[in-house]
Amino acid sequence: MLKARIVTAIALLGAFLSALFYLPEPFWSVLVLAIAALAALEWGGFCGFSKTQSLGFGAVTLVLGAAALWAPIGGGQQTLLFALRAAAVFWVLIVPLWIARGWRIRSRFPLALAGWIVLVPTALSLVELRGVGPQLLLALLGLIWIADSAAYFAGRAWGRRRLAPAISPGKTWEGVAGAAVSVTAYGIALGALAGIGLWIVPAFWALAALGILGDLYESLLKRQAGLKDSGSILPGHGGILDRIDSLTATLPVAALFVLHGPPPS
Repeated sequence: MLKARIVTAIALLGAFLSALFYLPEPFWSVLVLAIAALAALEWGGFCGFSKTQSLGFGAVTLVLGAAALWAPIGGGQQTLLFALRAAAVFWVLIVPLWIARGWRIRSRFPLALAGWIVLVPTALSLVELRGVGPQLLLALLGLIWIADSAAYFAGRAWGRRRLAPAISPGKTWEGVAGAAVSVTAYGIALGALAGIGLWIVPAFWALAALGILGDLYESLLKRQAGLKDSGSILPGHGGILDRIDSLTATLPVAALFVLHGPPPS
C-alpha cells in the first residue's frame, strides 16, 4: 500500500507540474473541468445516487463549470465573483456549523447543491489563479501540501488529543500544531523571498485552517455515507475528493482575495 501510494504521488505530481507550467490555457481549463466532473461522480456516493444518477450529476457539474468559464451569458467576472463568494460563505459560515452539529442531510438535493458549491468554485479558482500566474497557484497548493504532510507526521509522532474523534479519529491537535509550525516557516520563507512581508503568515494560518475544515467536512460526509474512501481511482490514495478535500475549501477563498479583495461589508 505504501509503495503504491508513493508511486501514485510521484506520478501525479509530475503530471500536474507539467500541466501547470506547459499546458496551454484552453487545455488547462478542460483538464480542470474533467477533474471536477470526476470528483462529482464520487460526490454522488455521498448523495446516495445510483451510477446513472452520479453520471448525470457529473455531467451537470461539467456544464455548470463550462458555462461559468465560457458561455456568453453565464460567463464573466460577475459569475466568477458570485461563485467565489458563495463558496466563501459556505466554508466560513455553513460548514463549521455542519461539522459541529453533525448534520445528517437525508435529502439528495441539498447534498447535490453542496457538491456544486464545493466543486465548481474550486475548478474556477484553479483556472483563474493559474491565469494570474502558475507560480502563485503552486505557492498556494504548496501551502496545503506542506500543512497536510506536517499534520500527518506530527500526528503520528506525537498525537494524543483527538481533533474530531467522531468524524476522523486519526486527526489530532498535535497534528494541527505541526501544521501551524510548518505553515509559519513556509510563510516566513516565502514572504522573504517574494518581498511581501510577514503579513502573509496569518493569511496562511487562515488558509491552513480552512484546509483542515475541508478535510473534516469530506470525512464527515464519507462517514455518514458509510464510505472509507470517496473512490478508488488513485491507487493507494482513494478517490479524487480524498486528494483535493483541503483544496476545495482554501482555493476559492484565496482566489476571492487575490482577484477581488474582501467582499463588501
